[in-house]
Amino acid sequence: MPTPKSKIGFGALALLLLFISTPAMSKISYRESAKKKYLSEKVREMFYHAYDNYIAHAFPHDELKPLTKTYTDSLSELGNLKLEHLPQNYNGSALTLIESLSSLVVMGNNTEFERAVLWLSENLTFDVDARINLFECNIRALGGLLSAHILATDSTNRLVLGMYKNQLLSLAEDLGRRFLCAFDTPTGLPYAWINLKYGVMENETTETSTSGCGSLILEMGALSRLTGDPRFEAASLRALRKLWSMRSSLDLLGTTLDVVTGQWIEYSSGIGAGVDSFYEYLMKAHVLFGSDEFWDMFHSAYLAVQKYFRHGPWYHEADMRTGKATYWQLTSLQAFWPGLQILVGDIEAANSSHREFFHVWERFGVLPERYLLDREMLHPTEKYYPLRPELAESTLYLYQATKDPWYIEVGESIVKSLNTYTKVEGGFASVKDVTTMQLEDHQHSFFLAETCKYLYLLFNDSFLANQNYIFTTEGHPFPVRSAWHEKLPETYALNNWTSAKDENQVIRASAMSLQVCPDTLTLRRNGSPSVGSACHVLDARADHRCLVDEDCGIELTTCRKRTCSLAGYCGLWLFFL
Repeated sequence: MPTPKSKIGFGALALLLLFISTPAMSKISYRESAKKKYLSEKVREMFYHAYDNYIAHAFPHDELKPLTKTYTDSLSELGNLKLEHLPQNYNGSALTLIESLSSLVVMGNNTEFERAVLWLSENLTFDVDARINLFECNIRALGGLLSAHILATDSTNRLVLGMYKNQLLSLAEDLGRRFLCAFDTPTGLPYAWINLKYGVMENETTETSTSGCGSLILEMGALSRLTGDPRFEAASLRALRKLWSMRSSLDLLGTTLDVVTGQWIEYSSGIGAGVDSFYEYLMKAHVLFGSDEFWDMFHSAYLAVQKYFRHGPWYHEADMRTGKATYWQLTSLQAFWPGLQILVGDIEAANSSHREFFHVWERFGVLPERYLLDREMLHPTEKYYPLRPELAESTLYLYQATKDPWYIEVGESIVKSLNTYTKVEGGFASVKDVTTMQLEDHQHSFFLAETCKYLYLLFNDSFLANQNYIFTTEGHPFPVRSAWHEKLPETYALNNWTSAKDENQVIRASAMSLQVCPDTLTLRRNGSPSVGSACHVLDARADHRCLVDEDCGIELTTCRKRTCSLAGYCGLWLFFL
């Protein structure tokens, strides 16, 4: 494992740069480029092995059962742990195909993308008697359709001209309208479950999760902007505001709550299951829609997480009322957190946590669902690995932020493990028990939507070359558009999110560099408000490097001035030399 940059002094770093420059550097670059090309092809093969088997054995049903080469109509099962109220005449909604649409574009297969879009346009309907989980259907089906619609209309060479008439957007709008009944509660918090044909069923449970009612704003907000119908964003925003009003005095939220009474059911909380995407969507909604309201929520919530949940590189759970630790455990969903930290420029903390997650991956071969940190043992019943993407996702973000080739090695290890332990003749199977590598007959749709996509982008980021994207929690790309932003304060409301100008020079900035750090509004540099830079994809320069300290701005959470290292990366590690 390479030495962390925070441990390298100025002199040693300068000697290292002198040593690796000139011909040796070009050889290293060539080798790294060749490795990335090889690995991107390996991931492409993985994706098509999963996709082709789905099409052959499961389509148009929801998901593939790779061991038996059959299918499951799982949209009504997602989140339904007790498998209650399953429909009798539901024959699937081609869920895996919907989830694969943006991945096909990322990998450059416009021909198959066109075929899939036209099939869905002619055959998909949501007028089905099926009880579905609002959150899961939102991030998978609605998000997949909206992203594919945008990708289809952003480029004329992806679809035969005249054949696509916004059918995916019409399907998404129909689905969104079916969601609206869930928000008809005294609190505005949505039911977790609705029937797509009949709405909220009699005696439906009123229990939901923080993620379930606080992670709808990206998809519902995008739907409103694309259709001109404000109801979708208004409903999701009302729910989010209500949820935020329920936080404790410590700015912490619980895990489960009642949508009718607005009372908390589970007070223990963390950054994992049941809460994770709530934090993610606050930050990403700020980037996508430009509202300071989202940033203000995220900033407070993020600082609370760092204060009450963080223990070294790990994040335990704590009681929202007192901040006292409750459960000391790693959950695989927590592995998204380093990727989120990259978006706000907290690179040191992101790197630290990511390395610990990868250590666990190396120990078991994959990442177990739950590991008890205080007892240093696997959870007795949650030993599975369902092909989750979170570690690959964070690896992609860290590589884009630092260009450190070590993250390519991490990605290579993930690819090797997936092919060694989970690849079967009929696709890729979930791991039932990481201690024995016994497999389970399920290929989740997010394997194609996220795991394969993030790994491919790690090795081949050509899709990101000309456009900033925000990826939803299900890996569906939404472009960052100025037309989607609210009018921002003049100090940082510029024409785009990739470069900024003052009277004297062009400041090379990242996509987040136009966010004024709330705690530094009184600080001035050359008479202008200081700005915080996340230094993540996509920076103005093609090599993602900074030139001088002024390229890096202020770190958004600690509000300390960031520096440009001799290697050309923005960071805070020079404070710790």
